[in-house]
Amino acid sequence: MRAITVEPGHAHSARLEDWLEPPVSEGAILVRTLALGVCGTDRDILDGHYGSAPPGARRLVLGHESLGVVEEAPRGSGFVPGDRVVGIVRHPDPLPCPACAAGEWDMCRNGLYTERGIKARHGFGAERFRLEPEFAVKVDPALGLAAVLAEPASVVAKAWDHVEGIGRRSAAFAPRTLLVTGAGPIGLLAAMIGRQRGLAIHVLDRNREGPKPTLVRALGGTYHASPASLGERVFDVVMECTAATPVIVEAIARCAPAGIVCLVGVSSPGGRANFDIGGFNRTLVLNNAVIFGTVNANRRHYESALLALAKAERAWREALITRRVPLARWPQALVAAPGDIKVVIEFDG
Repeated sequence: MRAITVEPGHAHSARLEDWLEPPVSEGAILVRTLALGVCGTDRDILDGHYGSAPPGARRLVLGHESLGVVEEAPRGSGFVPGDRVVGIVRHPDPLPCPACAAGEWDMCRNGLYTERGIKARHGFGAERFRLEPEFAVKVDPALGLAAVLAEPASVVAKAWDHVEGIGRRSAAFAPRTLLVTGAGPIGLLAAMIGRQRGLAIHVLDRNREGPKPTLVRALGGTYHASPASLGERVFDVVMECTAATPVIVEAIARCAPAGIVCLVGVSSPGGRANFDIGGFNRTLVLNNAVIFGTVNANRRHYESALLALAKAERAWREALITRRVPLARWPQALVAAPGDIKVVIEFDG
């Protein structure tokens, strides 16, 4: 079979190559790949900034946003041939830590977790891969190709889960407004789930035209191409999805009293900005505000993400996929292009 592989730590080392069939030790369920989503994490790995191969291996099979169809599954696993599935990315550490032992490997406390296509475990960018039943999530075929959005949507589902958990600190928490900074896949999915919760949606992004403003307006949201257009508004919930230092500062400044800021983007080290930490502390304390970070997801977040995708209008969720690239032209998918939201490599003809 063929697989897209990379040598972590070595820029521009990706290639499509013949690869061994996945061994049963990687999971009892054999899956034929239909599609693979591409994101910024993949590009960081391709640039040599991130990622690690499995122990004893030099190369890593790329890809963590999966969609496939079951070819083989053991009796009693809950899966049968023909089921469409996505794979859960993060796996618990072998010890395990208290969070991993409780099934919340996304909250691993000792950093010994592994991640498909990212850290010490091969990804889904091969014509076939294997899954353990507990790390396979069944998807409704009616979602079509949009089911490949399950992984990024799971990250946002977790963010909302934690926002609402934090909000329960006060019986009066009843958010009405949401600001999302960044209109990439994560930002748009955050806005989608916020809209499904009945919040008034505002999205800040630098694109003045193209699919992003259109998709925000289709949600009934307000699109802002610059911070100035936000005026003096503050928001009950802010989801920061750009990881850009100046935008993070802007996002924090837009938090309403008793509001919550969720940092979803992962920044590169070294970003600097003039920031009044004393004034920030004063505002945070006196306003009972909360700022927290989140990454990855566990099984329940994948399941709630799929429910949210199913609730979205079909045309809207399908419009998030702006480029579909066949496997034969896979390098094109790994280079960002103007107007991209989600780029997908199609393995199945």
